[in-house]
Amino acid sequence: MTYTPERPARVGLIGTGNIFGRYVHGMARFPRLKIVGCADLDHARAVKAAAEHGIAAYDSVEALLADPDIDIVVNITPPVAHAAVTAQAIRAGKHVYVEKPVAATVAEAEPLMALAEKHGVRYGSAPDTFLGSAAQTARRALDEGAIGTPVGATAFVTHSKAETWHPDPTFLFVPGGGPGLDLGPYYLTHLVNLLGPIATVSGLSRIGAPVRAVTSPGRTVESIEVTTPTHAAAVLGFASGVIGSLQMSFDVWNHHLPFIEVYGTEGTLSLPDPNGFDGDVRVRGNLDAEWTTLPPVFEPSGPLEMEVQMLRGSGVDDLAGAVDGAPHRASAALAFHVLEALEAVETSSTTRQVVELTSTAARPAPVNSEGATA
Repeated sequence: MTYTPERPARVGLIGTGNIFGRYVHGMARFPRLKIVGCADLDHARAVKAAAEHGIAAYDSVEALLADPDIDIVVNITPPVAHAAVTAQAIRAGKHVYVEKPVAATVAEAEPLMALAEKHGVRYGSAPDTFLGSAAQTARRALDEGAIGTPVGATAFVTHSKAETWHPDPTFLFVPGGGPGLDLGPYYLTHLVNLLGPIATVSGLSRIGAPVRAVTSPGRTVESIEVTTPTHAAAVLGFASGVIGSLQMSFDVWNHHLPFIEVYGTEGTLSLPDPNGFDGDVRVRGNLDAEWTTLPPVFEPSGPLEMEVQMLRGSGVDDLAGAVDGAPHRASAALAFHVLEALEAVETSSTTRQVVELTSTAARPAPVNSEGATA
């Protein structure tokens, strides 16, 4: 099947929670995607969300999956439901794109790629921000030798302050959440895109504050009992020999830390927030007096305002192209590798041993100069 503006992929969304609007507005930018409708276990919520965005509300998840006109299912349910809903959609013969993490655990995620192959469907996963102008500009700089041979890297995941803006961020502080599964996929996916697969992980983690007060306007809970680690540090051994330092924390509220930096034999590369698609990528040679901002390899997706950078949909468009044989960049295989690395941080902390990963993932194909994912 080739999806085009004249015959777009028909998309159904399962899950109408906090990020639903980001997907609806984000996917509207891609001509070969057409949103048909949505479903949610809470049918009233699906009806409300559908009315707000001018799409249909299916009576149930099963009704959406039974619709033969739906080509792609976008799974934006809570992380603990990702694996079950994805499996249900795959068995219904739908191509699937799931929010990050690809599943709450490696054990849940492991059978899904084989299941997709069995049913002859494409299976992709967030995050897709590495498809944006910033990560692709950094990728080209590395590939062209702008900092010589990469030696080391750092990535600092700091507090999203969800307690101050999300009406019920409980899912972030229980198993299936934490800074690793919430924000870690953005950072590690960027690092794999830049440096290739991770081979070993050594980490330590802990719970910071045991109870979190929720102060967001319109909040539905007042406080949260924390039952998953909220602060972790790890050493990543990349298959290439690069050594990475990773910190992931919901206990670092304020800081002067970079987002991601890569250190080479001839200089340093600095990237903006990987939770967005665009921003300044800077390079500085070992003997340079100042940083240089690199021109983006293609036009940014929009202004750097947070709302625009939070729009999603590139990965769904990437999947639509892959159905027709284009490179599949935001693939489930990449997301699984990242999930295994993130889970290994906690495994290493518990066992006090270095964890050797069993999965690998090739560096995704670069996005072309026009910013197209096909």
